[in-house]
Order: sequence, then structure tokens, then C-alpha cells
Amino acid sequence: MTTEAGFVAVVGDFNPGNPTHQFTNTALRDLGLGFEWLPTDAIDVDAPETRLTAYDGLWIAPASPYKNMDGALAAIRYARERGVPLVGT
Repeated sequence: MTTEAGFVAVVGDFNPGNPTHQFTNTALRDLGLGFEWLPTDAIDVDAPETRLTAYDGLWIAPASPYKNMDGALAAIRYARERGVPLVGT
């Protein structure tokens, strides 16, 4: 769901039992941003744009032991090289 405020990928491996992940959802909703969690293993390290071009910005999820650290790093690199808004916590 896209809103006027933007559509954000939360890069991380969502755990519903993790309070920090729940707080992230609440913060993004309160800001009026559309968002979805994007698992790190869903990001192709050789072609991250195949999954990331649909988003207006990226939020690197807090409190994540990432399943695929290379996927998380590929997302960060993608944002930095293309000027995509990025929040890392």
C-alpha cells in the first residue's frame, strides 16, 4: 500500500515477538508511511534493485540478527549509491 508520504521497505527479518520490531511498525504507522518488511534473504546481493526499486526509502531494521547479512549490506549499498533515503538504527 503506497501513501502520499511514501512507501518504505524495512530491511530485516521480522520477529513478531521482538518488541523493537513492533515499535518500528508503530513508528512508521504514526508517520503515515506505507511499509512492508523485506527479509534479508529476499535481496539478491548481485542485483538488489530487483527488489528495492519499488520503495521510496529503506529502514534497516533494529534488533535483527539478520539471516543474510550480505542482503542487508546490499540494501545499504544500493541506497547509498542511488541516493535513496536510508535510516539505519
